Amino acid sequence: MILVTGGTGLIGSHLLYQLLHTEERIRVLKRKGSKTEDVKNIFSYYSKNANALFAKIEWIDGDIMDIPSLMNAMNDVSQVYHCAAIVSLGGKNAKDMVQNNVDGTANVVNVAIQKKIQKLCHVSSVAALGIDDKKEITEQSSWNDKSNFSMYAIGKYLSENEVWRGIQEGLNAIIVNPSYVIGPGNWHRSKKDIFLTATNGLRWYTEGSSGFVDVRNVADCMIQLVNSSISNERFILSSENLSYKKFLELIHISLNRPLPTNKAGKHLLKVVRTIDGLKNLFMNSPAVITKEIATYSTIQLHYNNKKIKTVLNYSFIPIEQSIKETSLHFLNENNSSEK
Repeated sequence: MILVTGGTGLIGSHLLYQLLHTEERIRVLKRKGSKTEDVKNIFSYYSKNANALFAKIEWIDGDIMDIPSLMNAMNDVSQVYHCAAIVSLGGKNAKDMVQNNVDGTANVVNVAIQKKIQKLCHVSSVAALGIDDKKEITEQSSWNDKSNFSMYAIGKYLSENEVWRGIQEGLNAIIVNPSYVIGPGNWHRSKKDIFLTATNGLRWYTEGSSGFVDVRNVADCMIQLVNSSISNERFILSSENLSYKKFLELIHISLNRPLPTNKAGKHLLKVVRTIDGLKNLFMNSPAVITKEIATYSTIQLHYNNKKIKTVLNYSFIPIEQSIKETSLHFLNENNSSEK
């Protein structure tokens, strides 16, 4: 049996869809009250048999912060895909996010060792590899002081360290470090969703760049790595490096929206962030432009994907194709919901 944590998220849902086409039984640990309907909706993008696939999942209530529920979830399990994590770039709850993600990962690792799990796949992030502006980042890149501006990155780095600690204690594990993940689903979970933002009109772009990857590639690589003889290594999962300007242009073109034409430099972002912070302070409205988002948007980050391409002889979906297909799902779903 396979256990998946974080199965209702973007990566987790797509992972489930691919796992359900194997002969393995699938169990998902979810928090009580989690919306599993989002998972079925994502299945419907790719299959006419979404209900039948969804019915194969064994859902079990629990939490990675609750060790007894983890112990129960890992009974009779041979493989664990640990996708569960709180995602946030800054804000009032950043420290709680880090604590939850790190302690939760430590719990998953400890129970996996105790239960003698055959293999664990941990979903980390390229953020855990640190910041190296304008230089190529590989799996060998080291964490550095420049990386400490982001609580999200710190949390991913410390969570990944828990997996490395588990490996030293005998755990058989794989770590994947996806870049910016593109894929359909969960549109309305965050007001910061890039496709929602683009449909409402976005006139500004920033000078930074990053890596981007299709969510289907992330799920596929995870499964291939778990079912391989490879262990105790990490892999960058990234299709292409693009400037944010090019990335936003591709999204706006696919949604048939006017292209963003105004460049937002560091000074303007600082002003906007100050205004945003005042709104947060006096109007109790969530900050949209946090310090982390403002900083990331101006850094030029480039990720090397040669290791995964070589080891698995792997070809990634081009990001332009990923954006076009994701936009089509977005338009179809949102147009039908407006009728």
